[in-house]
Amino acid sequence: MTTRDEWPDIGALELLVSVAETGSIRQAATAHHISQPAASVRIRGLESALQLRLVERHTTGTRLTQDGLAVVGWTDKVLAAMRALASGARALRTDQDSQLRLAASLTVAEYLLPTWLAPLYASTPTAVSLRMANSEEVAALFARDEVDLGFVEGSSLPTGLQGRTVYRDELVVVVAPGHPWARRRTPLSAAMLADTPLVSREPGSGTREVLVRALAHVDLAPRVAVEFASTTAIKAAVSARLGPAVLSRLAVEAELTDRRLVAVPVEGLNLTRSIRAVWRAHSELSPLARTLLGAIAGH
Repeated sequence: MTTRDEWPDIGALELLVSVAETGSIRQAATAHHISQPAASVRIRGLESALQLRLVERHTTGTRLTQDGLAVVGWTDKVLAAMRALASGARALRTDQDSQLRLAASLTVAEYLLPTWLAPLYASTPTAVSLRMANSEEVAALFARDEVDLGFVEGSSLPTGLQGRTVYRDELVVVVAPGHPWARRRTPLSAAMLADTPLVSREPGSGTREVLVRALAHVDLAPRVAVEFASTTAIKAAVSARLGPAVLSRLAVEAELTDRRLVAVPVEGLNLTRSIRAVWRAHSELSPLARTLLGAIAGH
């Protein structure tokens, strides 16, 4: 069985092919931009590795032995395979350098990413794939190596990821215009909010995590009447008077502007949150991911 120590030097094999073509170690050395003594050392090293005599020196030049000719014949196949390997690796690098796999929470995907991606598309030919998932699911996608860069909401980083804050968001309590809270002249108390059944995102979402943590700071917990995995569904449910909801201001800006929904102030609760770009801990970002983060920082 051939051991790795016996594997021939690819560069020396290329040099041997040049010796066969030129009939001269000196000319082969020139073609490979090395000195003649260096070329002789590499040929001797190849002979030692293969334990074969490959060349014979004569006054008229250098010629290959029968073993040397046989090795050159096999070398053509080896070099062709190496060229295919190098070409394939280049293709993979090119493919990776032009693709960016993203994962983001629904709020980020719908209201922030389109603006963040615009400068990247303007400067770099890029194929972007986007997985929309709640903050908990984003961490699972990294564990399966399915994304390069993610965006999560909430107060803590998922295990195994590192990142940095790229946006500060505010959650607001929203109700339908006909809801009694829409006519309030004073802010809600934290206790009133906690005592009211809410239309909510599912467990694992950044929005729900922020609400749960904010109420926990004052020893309260939310009551959930119905859960939806879609912000659009929650807004429709609130409009249908199913109950109040706590949503990102980004997600309800248009509805607040045209009074389809009404924001209700709350006192005694911190409903701000950080939106973070995240990537695998102890790893480097791809060039495209770094470019995207630079574009976000410029906003």
